[in-house]
Amino acid sequence: MRTRFFGVLTGVVLAALASPGGATAQPNAPAPPTAAQLSASQAEARKLSDAFVAVAEKVGPSVVQIEVTAREDQDPMLRLFGGNDSPIARGSGSGVIMSSDGAILTNNHVIDGALSISVRLQNGRIHQAKLVGRDPATDLAVVRVDATGLPAAKLADSDAARVGEWVVAIGSPFGLRYTVTAGVLSAKGRSGIGQNAIEDYLQTDASINPGNSGGPLCDLEGRVLGINSIKVGGGANIGFAVPSNMAKRVAEQLVKNGRVQRAWLGVGLQDLTPDLAGAMKLEPGAGVLVTSVAEGGPAQKANMKAGDVIASVAGKGTKDSRELIREVLLHDVGTSVSLEILRDGKRYGSQLTLAARPEQPVPLLPVQQQGVPQAGLGFNVRDLTPQEAAQLRLAKPVAVVTQVAPGSAADRAGVKIGDVVMEVDGVLDPSSAQLQEQARDGQVLVRVRRRDAAFYALLKK
Repeated sequence: MRTRFFGVLTGVVLAALASPGGATAQPNAPAPPTAAQLSASQAEARKLSDAFVAVAEKVGPSVVQIEVTAREDQDPMLRLFGGNDSPIARGSGSGVIMSSDGAILTNNHVIDGALSISVRLQNGRIHQAKLVGRDPATDLAVVRVDATGLPAAKLADSDAARVGEWVVAIGSPFGLRYTVTAGVLSAKGRSGIGQNAIEDYLQTDASINPGNSGGPLCDLEGRVLGINSIKVGGGANIGFAVPSNMAKRVAEQLVKNGRVQRAWLGVGLQDLTPDLAGAMKLEPGAGVLVTSVAEGGPAQKANMKAGDVIASVAGKGTKDSRELIREVLLHDVGTSVSLEILRDGKRYGSQLTLAARPEQPVPLLPVQQQGVPQAGLGFNVRDLTPQEAAQLRLAKPVAVVTQVAPGSAADRAGVKIGDVVMEVDGVLDPSSAQLQEQARDGQVLVRVRRRDAAFYALLKK
């Protein structure tokens, strides 16, 4: 109560001083902007607005929406009774066209577990896509559609990007296609996020939400600086993108070989803290400490040993392990690089031939696996009995789904065991014989009922 009264009293006194009858007017009060100043400010704002519009118009046609189907866990009740349930989950993300012949770059987590992948272009055309390859370590993947003459985006040099510059993110957050957001490049070289094995992110405050993943982060020249990947911090608007230079190297290898090989020194590394540097009579930031040397690896062949400090790679200083790994990854497997080594207070030069980093093979996704060919559209039906129809409050017995083949057309369309077929190609309340007749051409449009809801599904061989 005291605080509130004092605040009110203070406000009254200040109001009295500021009134025409008060002691003095506020000194140095800013003058209102002139018409010329206001016009100049509006002109500058329009220039910035026009720049954002130009980026959206230039890059927008190269941005696609990626839709996937994936399998969910089997319904325990159906599993208990021996049912072959195959529920389908649907998800969407974004991608950016990287070549006019149909190669599209996106995130690995967008297509992970996919049974099928489809791509919607900005003009509304939808194409089925094939997975060319994926790299979970950097969360990148390349898919391809059977199309030519597509508008490919141009990649920027992400190393030359400046912290604080304007950036624009384009994608399909929450399934809302071709959404444009703007912000600044907040930081470069972010790591330690804990999402992927290799992290060297661009950070931005441009809004990035679920569905933006795989879309481009662009500069005001309309070039792709990075591939939007993750958002952290809950409600905080902090997003991260894989830098375009890293994305380009990964994508080129995926297109060429279907997999990625990364250069490797064959050492364990530790940052040189001030305490460690003092104990080793070195300056802080003098290099990166080697903690172990892999048997038969490039470093062992170059006579390196634990306790060495790597001061530079290919002529570039390395103050921490992130910088060192990043520099090594910029080189191809089999190339020779120069190292500067600190050992026992002396500096040595060394040449080392980079080998391929040992990595486990990336498992194939369902969309890449060749399943057993399924006859027809991949589902079986039978006619309901009159008693069953009555229990379901149906006017007459109709066809009900009894089996769905994994990966089949019916599976991809989301048809499940127990679905009641209410309509097929315009035929109402079809029997199993009518459904079979309509499916002879390899395609049916069905309306099915599941519990108290109904939906349409197009099934194609």
